[in-house]
Amino acid sequence: MGSHLKPPADCNLNGPALEYVTISNCIFNDHDKVMLLGVGNELEKNMKVTVAYNKFGCGCVQRLPRCRCGLTHVVNNDYEKWQMYAIGGTDKPTILSQGNRFVAPDDRQFKQVTRRAEAPESEWKTWNWKSEHDILLNGAFFIPSGGNVPCTPEMLQPEYKIPVESLTRCAGLLKCTPGQPC
Repeated sequence: MGSHLKPPADCNLNGPALEYVTISNCIFNDHDKVMLLGVGNELEKNMKVTVAYNKFGCGCVQRLPRCRCGLTHVVNNDYEKWQMYAIGGTDKPTILSQGNRFVAPDDRQFKQVTRRAEAPESEWKTWNWKSEHDILLNGAFFIPSGGNVPCTPEMLQPEYKIPVESLTRCAGLLKCTPGQPC
């Protein structure tokens, strides 16, 4: 929380963390650290976030998203040539990536979709990260780890029959005219 923002007087910052959050239909271009989910405290271990139908375009560097603890479901997003990595994590997050389109950058050192920051392989090998029906282009590769990723009833069902480019074509700001339906 920025120093210029003040929570409401009745806000309990020590209460339970949000459990179900969805980030969808956004367009991200020319951002360094795009999306950090969680701060890694004990309250967030049950956090569940869905990142769906977003376009991560040219100029995005990292954290598309970066997850700290909890379960993150990354589904039907379009990734275009990130500059460091697409999906990252710390503090043993669980990540299920389904039906995304990953177009790796041309730079050979950044083809890997995943990054486990500040964790030795002996540790991150136990983290549950899984890719299902992702489209990996231009040399992109996803390194899975751990065991099964639990599917929960509130998870969005991935769309595999419609190309991701079509699913995300309307992402971004609505173009509305006053007095007219959007």
